Order: sequence, then C-alpha cells, then structure tokens
Amino acid sequence: MPSRRFSRPRAAVVLTAAVALLIAACSPGGGTTGEPTGEPVAGGTLTYASGDAEPSCLDPHVGGNYPQALIATQYLESLVSLSDDGEVIPWLATEWTESDDGLTWEFRLREDVTFTDGTPFDAEAVAANIEHVQDPATASSTGYLALAKIENVVAVDDHLVRLELSAPDSALLESLSQVWVAMESPKALERSQEENCAAPVGTGPFVVDEWERQESVTLVRNDDYASPPADVEVPEGATLPYLDSIVWRFIPDSASRYAALQSGEAQVIDNAQPDTIRSAEPDDAIEELDAPRPGAANRIELNSGKAPFDDERVREAFIRSVNVDDGIQSLFFGTAERSYSPLSSVEPLGLSEPDRFAVDTAAAADLLDEAGWDERDAEGYRVKDGERLTLDFPVSTNQSIPAEQSLFEQIQADAKTAGFQVNLHPLDLSSWYGALAENDYDLVSAPYTKVGPDVLRILYHSASIEPAPSGYFANLAQVDDAELDELLTRASATSDAGERADLYAQAQRIILDGYYILPLYDQQNHFLYSSTVRGLRAMPTVSTPTFAEAWLAS
Repeated sequence: MPSRRFSRPRAAVVLTAAVALLIAACSPGGGTTGEPTGEPVAGGTLTYASGDAEPSCLDPHVGGNYPQALIATQYLESLVSLSDDGEVIPWLATEWTESDDGLTWEFRLREDVTFTDGTPFDAEAVAANIEHVQDPATASSTGYLALAKIENVVAVDDHLVRLELSAPDSALLESLSQVWVAMESPKALERSQEENCAAPVGTGPFVVDEWERQESVTLVRNDDYASPPADVEVPEGATLPYLDSIVWRFIPDSASRYAALQSGEAQVIDNAQPDTIRSAEPDDAIEELDAPRPGAANRIELNSGKAPFDDERVREAFIRSVNVDDGIQSLFFGTAERSYSPLSSVEPLGLSEPDRFAVDTAAAADLLDEAGWDERDAEGYRVKDGERLTLDFPVSTNQSIPAEQSLFEQIQADAKTAGFQVNLHPLDLSSWYGALAENDYDLVSAPYTKVGPDVLRILYHSASIEPAPSGYFANLAQVDDAELDELLTRASATSDAGERADLYAQAQRIILDGYYILPLYDQQNHFLYSSTVRGLRAMPTVSTPTFAEAWLAS
C-alpha cells in the first residue's frame, strides 16, 4: 500500500525511527461492578435512561462532551485502553513504540477488524480519523485539544501507522484512550456531517440503528464484533456482545428516571441524585455503580482575565468567604467528598491542600479592604468607586444537578455576607456556551474530562485562552502565568515519571497559590441499575459504562 500522509499547517519536522517500547503510563481506572454471577445469557433488550442533555451529534469528534462519550462508548473503539490499575493496554492497536526524542510514535494495528459498514480498519483509517478530528470544519474541542501535537500521520503499511509530533507528548497514550478520538469508518466520514452525526460507524459491539430526536437512540448488536480491549476475557464458546439491542432513552427528570428503573421500564439510569442513591440502598433489586471521572475535579473557576478577579486578593477573599464543606455534607448525603485539589481523586498525581480552603471571614474582610473594596452600600454589598462588587455566575441547567444548584445558592448566600453580590444565571447549554464565548462570566463551573494530569495543561496553560475550532476555550479561569506555562510544557514533554510528577505538583501549587479555582468534589458519575443486569462495568478510561459484556438475568 502506498504511504499516505497528511499535514497540519506547520513546518515539517525531520524524525528518527521509533526505538523504545513504551512502558505503562500511570492513570486511574474507572469503577466496576462486582463479578457477574451465573452463565451469561445471550439476547434481550436493555433500556438505558439518561439525564444528560441529548447530544446534538452522536459523533464525539464533533464538539466532544460527556453525553456523547456515554453513548459513543457502545459503538466506537479506541487505539488503546487502560487496565483497572491505570496501565495502558492494547485495543485496536496491539503494540507501540516511541522514538528516543519523543517525536515519533509507531502503532501496530489489529489485522482482523472491520468497521460495521464493511470498511477495513487499517493505517489509512487511523490517518483519516486524526485528520477528521483536527479539521477545523469538524468543530472538535476535546479531541482537537488532545491531539494538538500530532503534526503528520503516515500509513507505513496496511497495519502500521506512524504519528509525527511537533513536540514530545507524555500524555499521548492517555489521550488516545479517550472516546472523543475513537476510530470511525473513513468511508462514513466522507458523508456530510449531518449524516455522520446521525449514525456514526465504528468497530464496537453495537451499531446505531435509529435516532428518534428528543426520545431515544436504538443500538443493535454488531454480529461481527471481534475487538474488545485486552482486559476483556470472553468465556469459551461465547461471543460478545450478549445483548441484542439497547434503547438509549433521554429522560431529563430525575424522579421519572428513577420511577422507570423501579418499574422495570429501564434497567440502567445515570445522573442518579444523592437522595435517590440513599433511598435505593435498602432495595436488593437495585445496585449502584460509582465511577468518578478522571482528569479535573469539579470546581468553580474564577475569571482572572477581568475585574474584579484580576486582583488575587479579591479571588482569595471570595474563596475564604464560602463554606463548601457544610453544603456538600448537607446536600449530597455522603455521596460526594469534598475536593481540595485541581485533579480528581482518581488521579494519583493530584495535590490536595485542605487548609488553603478553610473559611476565614476576618481574613476575607481584610483582603477586600486592602483591594479597595472597603465600603458597603445600603444592602451590605462591598463597593469601590461607587461600583458594587458583583459577580456573574452562569449555570448550565443541562449539566448541574439539583444538589449542585442548591450548593451554588448556599455559596451565593455566604458570599453575600462577605459583601459579594453573586448573580446566578440558569441557562440552557447553548446559552451557557454563548456566555462563556462572550467572556460574560466571573464564576463558572465547567466539567472537563481528560485521562491523566495533562488535563492541567488543557485547562490552565495560557494557550488555552484561545478557542478551539469549535469556539470553546478550556482555560476559563484565564490563567496567564509564564512559570506555569513552562512547567506544564515540560511535564507534557518528559517521559520520566518522577520528573513528571514533580512538575505537575509544582503546577498545581501555582494554581492553588493564585486562588484561581474553588475545588468542590469529583465529577459525579453515579449509575443505578437493576440487579438483573450482570457484567456491567465502567471503562477505566473516562469512566463511561460499557455494555459489551453486559447481559440480562431472568
């Protein structure tokens, strides 16, 4: 097969041959259920009820949000996966090598895999997928940022693909494990974006059969499925998947989702609310899968790019004013633990500093006085030069659960006592993205999932203040710190595990020292499911549930 190459608009780089076999990366795994009991039963339809916003596109290359990842996990597969202990393991790629200078990676691909439209999975397909993610017309955000260092892709032969990088990338394998850069049929990618959004074509255990907008997506069994990741053991004589089909329903109301689970109309629900989780505990017919997401903790980011949070004293005063711990304890019924780190608790390199977030109203008052906000108006709000200390906080009603909204209201009340007027603006997802694009926010809670600590570079390097082709920019705290940029760049480039850990620790300390964020808790991923569902697990990559091994007991 002739070599195929595509290039991003950058200068060409001369590279050496790949020589070093990559040793396992260190990254967290997702949650799992208990061991399935009994012999798997083939057949049946499982109904999944989602409380996340219905995706506008079923192709996770486009945009790249978590609702897309949830459903796309069922029909798309990645080059690599992770084991439960965070080791990078084979999936569609069987092995890989990295050059001494870190600028060239070669991946040997499986030779027995075909997309569900009959197109072979090969090196050309990998090239087409990376090109699709990086094409500005695709409007990718999560995938685009994850693959930003890939400059050229070369199909060396049918099943050997070479990635040429503009700079070393210690997080490349972590990035390639994510569903936002999973493999799709190059033939299908040649269709219009509207067509591909409606029914992406992958190599996974299920196939998109029908999408009834505002209602459900029906997935049917891929009868030719043969490519589970390396940590899946298929019983002798069995073939995956066991299920005939999945009906993926969109039920925004949490009470209605739980009622559907209780009645048997649904076998799995996501976005289970804290009170629902607790009330379900005594019910032997219902189980819970708790799979916190990797990457960043759920947090409130303070927009340091404009007043009043361009003043570090004001940022610290706000953080010192609010009692997050009590709110989490009272509203989440023990289903969430307070975070004091920029990173999720499942990230082993997270730096946690609880003392930094201790409430100290006296210190907050002194800081505001020093910053010139030393007067109060008739309503008790701080003022400076006749202007009230006002903060705009747009909240996505599609992403925020009721307990979290109540927490934000408690934070609003605490901040008022200190003299901050916090204006909460509930918005639908489209309007919320619009407010961010217009820089019309002072506070924002923006979930972001990426495997590994490199999420810090995505979220806090100054380059991420610039928007991706989708229009979304990840550095919502608008941190612009040259020392932090250097640390994150060096951490991204080094393959030395010890050096990488030290650099990420230094980077987190700068983020915490600058009071750019208020960590809350891990990004919540609570699933409730019927005890008739066996073999359900969360992928150790981005903690999405997979039904490749699931089956229904009678």
